[in-house]
Amino acid sequence: MAKTSATQSTKKKQPTARKTNPPATKSDHKPTRGARTASGKRSNPELLKQASEDAVAGTRERTEAGHRMAGRTPPSEATPQRQSGATRKVDESIRDTPSDFVTNVTEDEKLLQAPRSAEDDYTKTDPWRVMRITAEFVEGMDALASIRRGVAIFGSARTAPDDPMYDAAVQTGRLLAEAGFTVITGAGPGVMEAANKGAKAGGGHSVGCNIELPFEQGANPYVDTLVNFRYFFVRKTMFVKYSNAFVIFPGGFGTLDETFEAITLIQTGKIYQFPVILFGRAYWAGLVRWLQSRVLVERKISPGDLDLLMLTDDPHEVVHTISQAYPAETRAVERRGISPPHAKGK
Repeated sequence: MAKTSATQSTKKKQPTARKTNPPATKSDHKPTRGARTASGKRSNPELLKQASEDAVAGTRERTEAGHRMAGRTPPSEATPQRQSGATRKVDESIRDTPSDFVTNVTEDEKLLQAPRSAEDDYTKTDPWRVMRITAEFVEGMDALASIRRGVAIFGSARTAPDDPMYDAAVQTGRLLAEAGFTVITGAGPGVMEAANKGAKAGGGHSVGCNIELPFEQGANPYVDTLVNFRYFFVRKTMFVKYSNAFVIFPGGFGTLDETFEAITLIQTGKIYQFPVILFGRAYWAGLVRWLQSRVLVERKISPGDLDLLMLTDDPHEVVHTISQAYPAETRAVERRGISPPHAKGK
């Protein structure tokens, strides 16, 4: 017993080492895994690079498909005509294509690139590029200056001639032309082609505002006045400036961009009495439900903002809505003193 007690006494006297955790530091935090994409994939630089390249390829595929479905060879696949003699490469220093990217470099891409270092010769690139932008505004305004009653029609380039939406766009373009409106599109295939085709059939003026892409997009054959743009923001300005309404057929990101561009300009008081018409109730139903159930409920927009979007499946309703809105829009512009009476302005 004595031996056991002594042993226990000895054990009690030994200090017990307490485990203490060092204070947490930033380096102890587990690194985040990154956000997920809308399709559920874990985000990383390589995925973003691949997604960007796939997006450009997808845009090209849809555009080329639109031309093929209309019975044409896509301009990007057409064999260029041989030129006799030597050819000179213009603006070589800022047009060369990077070796790791097979498509062409657009003016928009070069404009939107921030200087990478102090050694970048900024003073000899971007300031001079402003002159090109100014020239593009002048060219666009000069070509479109005679338009007084314009309607811009947007939609997918991949809408086939046998698609009901193609026929609806043809009817819409024709009815607008018969009502005295000029039809303006992005000049491409699909819905754009259908609207221009309808405008021609209705005896109206058909306008195409083409955009430089990393591949040759080409214009549909139903365009009377074609204006080619290097810069998206210049082209978007022309769509709004020379239009009295937007008609939005089913389409992708570009179509959505134009839709919300117009809604934002109306919401912020930049344009007035400007109809934005979503054609195809079934296609746009999900977007409208999301705006109602999420964006409006969380008070990111006001209840009246939803009335800025109109939905229809009838080309006659499109023309009726625009025809009703046009005089009110003109009066609103005149009341605000933006332009003299009977002259269109935004």
